[in-house]
Amino acid sequence: MAIETVKVPDIGGSDNVDVIEISVAVGDTVAVEDALIVLETDKASMDVPSTLAGKVVAIKVSEGDKVSEGDAIVEIEVEGEAASADKDEPASEEQPAAPAKEEAAAPASSGSQVEDIPVPDIGDADEVDVIEVSVAEGDEVAEGDTLIVLETDKASMDIPAPKAGKIVAMKIKEGDKVATGSIICQMQTEGGEAAPAPASTPAPAKAESSEAEAAPETTKAPKTQAGSPVTAASVTPTNDGSIYAGPAVRKLARQLGVDLDRLEGTGPRGRLVKDDVRHYVKHIVAASQSGQGAAGGSGIPPIPPVDFAKFGEIDTVKMSKVKKITADNMTRSWLNVPRITQFDDADITEMEEFRNRLKPEAEKRGTKLTPLPFLVKAAAAALIAEPSFNVSVHHDGEHLVHKKYVHIGVAVDTPNGLMVPVVRDADKKGLWELTEDINALVKKARDGKLSAADMQGACFTISSLGAMGGNGFTPMVNAPEAAILGVSRAQIKPVWNGSEFIPRNMLPLSLSYDHRAVNGADAGRFFTYLNQVIGDIRRLLL
Repeated sequence: MAIETVKVPDIGGSDNVDVIEISVAVGDTVAVEDALIVLETDKASMDVPSTLAGKVVAIKVSEGDKVSEGDAIVEIEVEGEAASADKDEPASEEQPAAPAKEEAAAPASSGSQVEDIPVPDIGDADEVDVIEVSVAEGDEVAEGDTLIVLETDKASMDIPAPKAGKIVAMKIKEGDKVATGSIICQMQTEGGEAAPAPASTPAPAKAESSEAEAAPETTKAPKTQAGSPVTAASVTPTNDGSIYAGPAVRKLARQLGVDLDRLEGTGPRGRLVKDDVRHYVKHIVAASQSGQGAAGGSGIPPIPPVDFAKFGEIDTVKMSKVKKITADNMTRSWLNVPRITQFDDADITEMEEFRNRLKPEAEKRGTKLTPLPFLVKAAAAALIAEPSFNVSVHHDGEHLVHKKYVHIGVAVDTPNGLMVPVVRDADKKGLWELTEDINALVKKARDGKLSAADMQGACFTISSLGAMGGNGFTPMVNAPEAAILGVSRAQIKPVWNGSEFIPRNMLPLSLSYDHRAVNGADAGRFFTYLNQVIGDIRRLLL
């Protein structure tokens, strides 16, 4: 008998990763590839399997600890001297868990220089769809050439090659989901001979029993790094890529027929736990027994299906991903946010006169000056003057988040649907800088080039329908923001000045706000100040 220590393997360069589950106990007998612990990074959770078979005699970590590569996990009593080769040899990513037939073929040339090319920072977006693979193994690429195209909830983006070289092996394919740090391909850079491609790295045969049970057959979970022994059954979420759950939770959900997309996680960082699955099933059963039914959700009866074709000729067009996400967001906002809308007209006569005087200067700058930068500047000033409006309801429902920054979202109508890019630090920028920022964001939105980061972090949104006409509308609050300003078409109206009616250019405004976060008095003060600033832009200097 010999006592061996199993350590944390290569986990893709992550440090201080949370231990969220201990899968074994002292005295347990484990086989190679049996899960020892479950780790959770900022992006996903992952099982760490045993590299040895034997009896667990000591556990070196506890749930809630933080570990890094090389930290001891457990001590295992193994038969004789059948110790893992990992004890005396440094772990090699090229060494498979089971003997490989082809990888021992021709060794790489001593001058080879093959690098992993990861997905760069794509903001907070997790598990983004790969909609196009632009290169193939053997292709020569130059720095900046597109490798793949990703699609987030709002836009698509090209991922360029960070350097020139030859594609040795592709690690992803069209339809996969990736996150920041996922390996796109292996590339031989200048100065080396090509190393033999690892032939799409089949999963180790020994892992079939654990990984096949942990992930659905249709989900081929990529490893965190090529050749890493960490099983990634829970790294690649199913369906829409937003699921964070361990193998045990996924197994329970499959047994009960539960779609994890429908659940809200109550574990750390929104991770799904077994109780979430059980409570969901309990709710479905209770609703069914009460006669409510679950199809509509929360007892709301669903809209019955209609055969429109029997009334005349129709075309059925699949909704774009952007339109589906927008529909989901609007439904969620409608059901969760108690919305109040206030209306008023802002006198923009002087603002428009000033804007028209600035048009020649705008042409010299090569830009177009619309009323929108004035409205963004005024809204930013109002959020500073009335900070009780620059808040969000915390997800726990028991706190308010007071923001010390002022970022303004601008709703943009694009061929792909409605998008809301964000102008950052609007309170710190002058009119010309705001104009350049807004015009650049609008162009990116209409070209489908917005990144996820371009559409996150807004405190307040402005939605303008002035070009389409109308006297007013009730805009939907873009939760978790607390408010949104709707802008309609300006008109010349008679305004009483105390002695006579005079023609003034009046702009209809609609202010919708989350009544959980903002009360009527706060909204009244905010709206009054906003109208004063729009009516006399000299107040922005005060």
